[in-house]
Amino acid sequence: MGREEEHERFDREIEAMGVRVKDANTVKVRDDVFDEVTLMALYKLVHKKLISVIGGPISTGKEANVFYGERDGQGIAIKIYRVQTANFKAMNEYLAGDRRFSSVRGTRKALVFAWTKKEYSNLARAHEAGIPVPEPLAFDRNILLMQFLGRDEIPYPQLRNADVEDYAAVYREILGYVERLYREARLVHADLSEYNILYHEKPYLIDMGQAVTLDHPRASAFLVRDIKNLNRYFSRYCDVADEEEIIRTLIGAGRREP
Repeated sequence: MGREEEHERFDREIEAMGVRVKDANTVKVRDDVFDEVTLMALYKLVHKKLISVIGGPISTGKEANVFYGERDGQGIAIKIYRVQTANFKAMNEYLAGDRRFSSVRGTRKALVFAWTKKEYSNLARAHEAGIPVPEPLAFDRNILLMQFLGRDEIPYPQLRNADVEDYAAVYREILGYVERLYREARLVHADLSEYNILYHEKPYLIDMGQAVTLDHPRASAFLVRDIKNLNRYFSRYCDVADEEEIIRTLIGAGRREP
């Protein structure tokens, strides 16, 4: 079967599920993304009436692809973790020390399914703590549905590409998010940088699959790395606080919390 025939078969299968394929010609990465596992997850989410439209890709990567979608006319982000190309060793480093997922063993598929659930759980905790993140909506196997952060099907830009008027204010705001994440959600982002922050009128934290709970053996090291990354980026544009002082304040505050 040729690629065009395969694309047509994919479109027919998706549309037979009651999902409209929007801008089908832009879905260039579907060949190796929509495998049997993903289609099964998609079936379940569609039958629950959680997806009504699938559009083109918002972002593509080795680990995951994010597609624009809609549910009852509202924009959603459909994040699909790629089972075949997932970085098994990197994922395991974050999962193994997390008591919520430390029992996960076995296949790459099982690890990816656990990672998807972990990102959903982390986003839920952050969202409940009032931190601006994409609201998690549902997950199944290797698919995570989230609130779409953008306008007119275009996602908000990454911080590194955004038009920011007051870097000092944004820096303080993000440090506030880090503190709230630590004190209230009891999490460390563990991959915070200008690539994993979107900006439109205010910053939004994204990509939280690797975020860890405070009892993770590397939580403190990840926190230090997050602060260093923030200071590295913002020091180009504004004065930044002392890294050690930020971390001392955070860790001290975290220990005082029950």
